[in-house]
Amino acid sequence: QVQLVESGGGLVQAGGSLRLSCAASGHIFSINTMRWYRQAPGKQREWVASITSGGNTNYGDSVKGRFTISRDNAKNTVYLQMNSLKPEDTAVYYCNADAFDRDRRYFEVWGQGTLVTVSS
Repeated sequence: QVQLVESGGGLVQAGGSLRLSCAASGHIFSINTMRWYRQAPGKQREWVASITSGGNTNYGDSVKGRFTISRDNAKNTVYLQMNSLKPEDTAVYYCNADAFDRDRRYFEVWGQGTLVTVSS
């Protein structure tokens, strides 16, 4: 099994920055694409950003130019640097990954989420 654990959420004022981390653990063979999603109160879960194992990145339109996704493959960790935060960025942020365990079984894995609150 593979698990994801997020950290780094909290309360920040509008215009501020936060850095989220998501570490994978367990019987990992490899991790392919890693993603961040978010879900605001009363809204559907929204894709935020993705990064492949080779470092190719993509971003949702609402965060493009403000957020940066990166990863450390040696640590099986993905990061989300969030700058110029807005109140509408308030949400629970979830990490997601395409992972293979040591038996080469595929898992789509989700973290438990970390809350980001941006005050105006």
